[in-house]
Amino acid sequence: MVALALLLVTLYETEVLEPGMFATQKPVEFILSCMMTLITLGNIYLSMRLFKFKTVKKQLVCHPDQALMRWGILRLQLLTVPMVINTLLYYWFMTVSFGYLAIILLLSLPFVWPSIDRCTTETTEE
Repeated sequence: MVALALLLVTLYETEVLEPGMFATQKPVEFILSCMMTLITLGNIYLSMRLFKFKTVKKQLVCHPDQALMRWGILRLQLLTVPMVINTLLYYWFMTVSFGYLAIILLLSLPFVWPSIDRCTTETTEE
């Protein structure tokens, strides 16, 4: 998904794809901006707290390999899918707020990168 976002950036910056096609649609831009801000912030919080939920934590303790794969992929998708959407919306509307949201999601990825060490750390009692 990160590679897809980088491919989109490359295609739009080299003007293979035409940026700003919806730049005149201000009401739609406002609604999407509000919606994507809430989705971005909510998904960051959810991805950071995902391993603390009782059902997820129980699965990670009982079957760490299978559960880490399932929940780790979900955790990454919670950040990368909105990142690609924000990247597209940035180039469609040419509004920097979508670009900033995509950058925030990209910067959040290292904090939720799935690994056995992180899984063990986040599922043990303090």
